[in-house]
Amino acid sequence: MPFSPRRFLTRLVLCATLAATAGCASLGYYGQAVRGQLEILSARRPIPRVLEDPGVPAETKRRLERVAAMREFARTELGLDQGGSFRTYADLHRDYVVWNVFAAPEFSLAPLESCFPVVGCLGYRGFFRREHAEAWAATLRAAGNDVYVGGVAAYSTLGWFDDPVLNTWLGYDPPRLAGIVFHELAHGLVYAADDSEFNESFATAVAQIGYARWQAAQGMQDDGAAAQLQAREDGLIALLLGYRARFAALYASGEPPAALRAGKQRLFAALANDYAALKRGWNGDTRYDAWMSRDLNNAKLASVVAYHALVPAFRALHARCGAELPRFYARVRALAALPRETRAAALRDAAAGDCAAR
Repeated sequence: MPFSPRRFLTRLVLCATLAATAGCASLGYYGQAVRGQLEILSARRPIPRVLEDPGVPAETKRRLERVAAMREFARTELGLDQGGSFRTYADLHRDYVVWNVFAAPEFSLAPLESCFPVVGCLGYRGFFRREHAEAWAATLRAAGNDVYVGGVAAYSTLGWFDDPVLNTWLGYDPPRLAGIVFHELAHGLVYAADDSEFNESFATAVAQIGYARWQAAQGMQDDGAAAQLQAREDGLIALLLGYRARFAALYASGEPPAALRAGKQRLFAALANDYAALKRGWNGDTRYDAWMSRDLNNAKLASVVAYHALVPAFRALHARCGAELPRFYARVRALAALPRETRAAALRDAAAGDCAAR
């Protein structure tokens, strides 16, 4: 859809009004968010027009055609339809669309939350410029928190705007490409306005389910390589989530700060050793080495928890619903309507029980 100044300004007025109610300290943050979103919307070009442009590389066109096919599959086979999203393309001339800042106290894996109108509370804060993210991260570190800044290739405006395909993720391999399309569209289907872990885990589960169906529908021959890579990622995530429980037990022990710091250091050292042991069977695959070796702390673990902690429960619930997506989505919507305090437990109960709401 072409950029509509009137449409944008209508929503901009709403956002500005909401920002004003959030207090003066938040106005600078909202200002960068509005500018960043405007930059993206202004850069959009309808995909059919991009495909006709002789100046666009053939590989870019091929990938855009693949995304268009994935989007149509999401609409017709996965029940994911977010209006005009992914019908346009925007080249931002950078590697990431936003940089998310995660923070957690020195002795906790519970992320510090930022709360906003409309979307509710998030376990991170996103910035369209890395320097802004790093400045906020420095403020949080100065307050004694563990902090992690991570570049993000894709994000969703939850239907507020028609999100474009971005250059930041167009170059991914088919599994990751499909994962992003299905993940971001899932956010527009179900969203609990105060629960990052629920939202991100649901979208990740839908992406995994969706890619398996896409692969089968395309008659893609699986040589085992993709499954092997997924198994390695699953193994690493399981390792990190296992250490989440160990850190939580340490931080709840009531030990004095000095003992907690020493225990924390020992656990991170043990995690590094266990990661080294895990990857011995990976035939030299080092794709996660940089992530594991740089600034591993509570905030970084919290970022993994947000996207993966509840994925097994969502996958189990999908199976309990007979792998029927309409039933699965209806059950998840009912869970999203519950109070945050009881939502995760209700999800796990549903995953272990049956698909029917009680």
